[in-house]
Amino acid sequence: MKDLHSRSHLLTERRAVRSLSIVIVGAGIAGLTAGLGLRKAGHRVMILEQATQFEEAGAGIQLSPNATKILHRFGVLDDISKHADALERISQRRYADNQELGLATVMPAAGRRYGAPALIMHRADLHRSLVLAAKKAGCQISSGQRVTAVNAAAAPRVQTADGTWYQGDLVLGADGFRSAVRKHVAAAYGHSEHLTPTGDAAYRFLIPRDKLAGNREVLELMSQNTAVRWIGPRGHVMAYPIKHSALLNVVILHPDSLPSETTDGQGTVWTTTKNKADALDFCRGWCPTVQDMLACVPDGDIFEWHLYHHAPLKHWYKDRVALIGDACHPMLPYTAQGAANAIEDAGALVTALTCTSRVDLALAAYQQVRLDRSAEMQAGALTARSNLHLPDGPEQRARDEAIRRATDEVDGDGGGDLARNPDLWADRQWQDFAWGADVMKATVQGCVGLVAGGVQVRVQDLGPRGEAGWRARVLLCDKGRVSKHGKSRRALQRLKKRKGGGVQSRLRP
Repeated sequence: MKDLHSRSHLLTERRAVRSLSIVIVGAGIAGLTAGLGLRKAGHRVMILEQATQFEEAGAGIQLSPNATKILHRFGVLDDISKHADALERISQRRYADNQELGLATVMPAAGRRYGAPALIMHRADLHRSLVLAAKKAGCQISSGQRVTAVNAAAAPRVQTADGTWYQGDLVLGADGFRSAVRKHVAAAYGHSEHLTPTGDAAYRFLIPRDKLAGNREVLELMSQNTAVRWIGPRGHVMAYPIKHSALLNVVILHPDSLPSETTDGQGTVWTTTKNKADALDFCRGWCPTVQDMLACVPDGDIFEWHLYHHAPLKHWYKDRVALIGDACHPMLPYTAQGAANAIEDAGALVTALTCTSRVDLALAAYQQVRLDRSAEMQAGALTARSNLHLPDGPEQRARDEAIRRATDEVDGDGGGDLARNPDLWADRQWQDFAWGADVMKATVQGCVGLVAGGVQVRVQDLGPRGEAGWRARVLLCDKGRVSKHGKSRRALQRLKKRKGGGVQSRLRP
């Protein structure tokens, strides 16, 4: 892919203006990716993880091009790709009769369009690759460290359950949906934290390939690296192969059995244990393909994840304490962008700290580049949920026809404005917005005005075909310091002299 191997080296080789000591709370995808990128840029990194050991846990995960281009620049994509497969197709089907409403080609076309691959893999394999890469780069990772307090009165620091304080030039909260660091930042701005149930829950499980020996259709889809979404009333079933087709990853989104009450997170039920029969009961009356597939689920208890929604934060940092990943923008699974947006956060933050020695300016740039975009991602996931879970009737039939029409137009490559696909995951315009973004490039553009007195830089990402995307405005100054990776001093002086500021930058792949 041309973008990966011929143009991204300019971003790969960026180094910190000043080496900082950074404490990261949480060794999930966000924390490890940020730690890896920060360490490679020249910072000193300590990662504190609550779990006592890294377990082979989790299920399938998707990595879209907006994430894989960052993983490539951080030097870990080659190892990740050994355990991943290209997502080649997305098949959208009716729950009752298995009728295919749409078939969207993903790879290799998406790789050419967006300059990076779309991958599917086991979450544990991704996590293992990131842990090994972070350690190899020089990150210190300490497990069994539950953070109980955050203090930024003098220098940013966190306290763990054993009473130990960890101090740095910057603290990053990558501690997920139930973030202790988020509570600190939210409280500083008087933000009232509430969890809103979506009304959905998810069963997740893995089916070994040998258990599917009698289901020829599913085996054929696995061999083609096809992800299938069976769309039904009040929920859907998602399935795709991982571990080089050795396992089938299955997710059943269904109505939650818990009360739909907004909570403050205290005493919230996150998971419950259910029997296999509970999962199968939701899909009674669905097509034989789904029934036969679910009959292959191993016997025993399964976990049910209850899905909640956090209102977007207006502020992602306070002083030198900042948030990344699910700690600031938890993503619902309907557009498969949770991991990708955590990785985008890491890419933007690492890049911002190569543009200035001042942490406050870097955090301002990071927030401006990422906040609105992630909020739009969150809103898109909620829209997709509404579109997917319609009851049978006129709205459902209109949705199905829209899926067919959008697929036909993409296949025909008729030019002009394509019909929108109600399933945003397979919608070309949504993919251009979500998959086509390059947040590291956007961050460099946003930081180009780091000169004494400040220059306002307006950055507009128009996507690979000029579609309207998102905007960021950053007002920055850095006491005359100019990154060696930015514009020349003469060019910056010309920018500074502009009355009213303003440089319009159009970002293209």
